[in-house]
Amino acid sequence: MAEKKDVLIEPLDDELDDEIMKETDWLEYPLLPVRDTVVFPHMVTPLFVGRDRSIKAVEAATDDDSTIVVVAQREPDIQDPTIEDLYTIGTEVVIGRTLRMPDGTISILGQGKQRVRIVKFMQTDPYIKVKVRPIYEPIEKSLPTEALMRAVLALFEKCVQLNRNLPEDAYVAAMNIDEPGWLADLVTSVLNLDVEKRQEVLETIDPTLRLQRLSILLAQELDDLELENRIQSKVQEEVDKTQREYFLREQMKVIQSELGEVDGQAQEISELREKIAAAEMPDEVREKAEKELNRLAAMPPIAPEAPIIRTYIDWLIELPWTQATEDNMDIVHAAKILDAKHYGLPKAKERILEYIAVRKLAADKMRSPILCFVGPPGTGKTSLGKSIAEALGRKFVRVSLGGIRDEAEIRGHRRTYIGALPGRIIQTMRRAKTINPLFMLDEIDKVGMDFRGDPSAALLEVLDPEQNHAFSDHYLDVPYNLSQVMFITTANILDPVPPALRDRMEVIYFPGYIEEEKIHIAKKFLIPRQLEENGLTPERLSFSEKAIRHIIREYTYEAGVRNLQREIANICRKVARRIA
Repeated sequence: MAEKKDVLIEPLDDELDDEIMKETDWLEYPLLPVRDTVVFPHMVTPLFVGRDRSIKAVEAATDDDSTIVVVAQREPDIQDPTIEDLYTIGTEVVIGRTLRMPDGTISILGQGKQRVRIVKFMQTDPYIKVKVRPIYEPIEKSLPTEALMRAVLALFEKCVQLNRNLPEDAYVAAMNIDEPGWLADLVTSVLNLDVEKRQEVLETIDPTLRLQRLSILLAQELDDLELENRIQSKVQEEVDKTQREYFLREQMKVIQSELGEVDGQAQEISELREKIAAAEMPDEVREKAEKELNRLAAMPPIAPEAPIIRTYIDWLIELPWTQATEDNMDIVHAAKILDAKHYGLPKAKERILEYIAVRKLAADKMRSPILCFVGPPGTGKTSLGKSIAEALGRKFVRVSLGGIRDEAEIRGHRRTYIGALPGRIIQTMRRAKTINPLFMLDEIDKVGMDFRGDPSAALLEVLDPEQNHAFSDHYLDVPYNLSQVMFITTANILDPVPPALRDRMEVIYFPGYIEEEKIHIAKKFLIPRQLEENGLTPERLSFSEKAIRHIIREYTYEAGVRNLQREIANICRKVARRIA
């Protein structure tokens, strides 16, 4: 026997007395709780029933007059809802068709008849049975109601145009409805709303208020659809553009194949692969280059990362990895060049000749020296470096360090940065095109330091023979061998150079020239050079020793000979003007 459980639900305070029916006029029907939908009056809705109590309620309704009350659950996850889990307002539904499925569930097609309020629960087992009171709504149309109906129809039309999931027949059906409440119910049942919003509309009895609530929901839905449509349009444009380019590119490949031509990108990849093989890179570097080349081959040419990878591969290919010049080990030849280009400087010349001698006897065991020429401006530090490179038969490259404050100037930037490049060390090695140039780091005493790092700290690795065989540049991200490079640094004073950096260099001091040395330098080097540069000959202009001494004493006060050279050049220009 079914368990009886009568629960009386109090009527709402805002109900009018004339709307309250007598208990004898209440209707008694089985109740079908649903989890994910709300059934509206006049709407035909398919329902799938699978719970035992729900199946028994449908069977009881079918055996009687095919009428059942459908009410939404407050929480859809509850399997066996209690009285407290159900909304109190639902819909009286007439079951039109019942279909039993092979798995025991039932599919029904029901049409909503009218709104009802649950006033009393009669039983909960074997199915829920309730007494309900029909809710009647006014059907008179006022002027504001008609205006709301037109506004709802206009918003609904836009939603149907933007949402492909909404059938156009729904808008046609809505146009043919004259009752405001019916119109609100139809539009709400078609829209993709959650159960709570649908239930709010169902519980709004007054048609005008229902249309107002619906217009708000339609406006929100329209905003979402317009935003979604804009996003979808942009995505579709990008997809269409990509597909079009891909299609045209594939067509181009087929056409080139038919004409016997080679694809431009494939040819470029093939050329890069040949260059990598010919570059004689170390194994680790070659693997890195081939990995990046495979990435480049797999991506379309228009990819944002493609030019970045291509530039990186070009740097690896163009750097000298094994290319080296052969050193000239003739000590007599080296001494002759140094004496011909420079007067004095015995310590510096002697150190270079010692390096050549040791290199000649123990080439495999000797490390390249790291010299530091210290002396006043104009004493020949930089020019002596060029002469040393000429004496050894090496390429000469120079980097001025004056004013450098960023560590990235030495080590380079990481490839994650836009416009990243290697540091000056690697850039200069690429320009040298050999792995053993004479590398001059000029003005090392004028290196600065700020929040971007300390360049002198980065130079420690460059100028340390124990570390520079695997110099790490942030851009390359592979070790580079600097051990065969002969580094020469120059400075005017040693005090600003950090002690750790000073410790790695062999310091050679360049003293200032005395008057007799300046006279000799002027006669042998400065005057012949200036005569040639100004188009003069010794017959047209000559300098006596007395005149040179007068220029030195009266017009130049320096340890070097730069100002002396300027004064001689000034005299040559004035003579050239008179002759011309």
